[in-house]
Amino acid sequence: MRNSRPKVDFKAKQLEFAAYIRDPDRNPMPLGIKKKRMQMYRQLFFNNVEGFLAGNFPVIRHLLNDQQWLALAQDFFAHHHCSSPYFSEIPEEFIDYLQNERQNLDDLPFLLELAHYEWVEMALSIAKDNSLENDAIDWANSLHSNIQVSPLAWPLAYSFPVHKISPQFVPLTAPISPTFLIVYRDKSDDVHFLEITPTTYRLLEVIQENANATVESSLMQVAQEAQHSNPELIINTGIQILKGLVDKNIVVITRPN
Repeated sequence: MRNSRPKVDFKAKQLEFAAYIRDPDRNPMPLGIKKKRMQMYRQLFFNNVEGFLAGNFPVIRHLLNDQQWLALAQDFFAHHHCSSPYFSEIPEEFIDYLQNERQNLDDLPFLLELAHYEWVEMALSIAKDNSLENDAIDWANSLHSNIQVSPLAWPLAYSFPVHKISPQFVPLTAPISPTFLIVYRDKSDDVHFLEITPTTYRLLEVIQENANATVESSLMQVAQEAQHSNPELIINTGIQILKGLVDKNIVVITRPN
């Protein structure tokens, strides 16, 4: 005798289950499951995600009151479909959500930039790139040496001074001048942030854009772009900047092949 019980569409059940957990206010509770149990599942999943967000975006968490923060976390939880199953990638998914999905005119104007700034520290701390070592540098004859930016040093540009934002400093209008930073991981695997000038930021960009960059070619390009009347002054100043960056292993200078 055949079993007369109807077949269960497990995929449909999973979708119902997930929809309710994501947003119980807009989706019906799946049939056949006790309400108390579903609420427990819902709370467990949401609390894990919310706690992970709070731990990775502490400044944003402190800027928002409880109601604002929970509404933001709930909107992300309900509407963003993560492409990765790993908890360590939730912060990057959150940035993707803020950049491409979030539409709330009441949000702080720097929310996306601040989230990115907070994400960078975690992302660089777990980056799998290897640090590069500088050769012993003869600065007097360094112009023809090869130069590259360390893979563990990331130049950053923001409209807002994100490194200064706190509950005591909440700028609602971007200043005229952008903020340039570099985040780097030292030999002890500690992550540091350093505010840099627009010229230094452009120099690092030039080095990154040219696979076979030399010290001279990089400094000359910056001097030409600035249309400076005394390129030699730019080069001499640039050498001093590079010395500081080398000391922090932000840039790596090697002898030409």
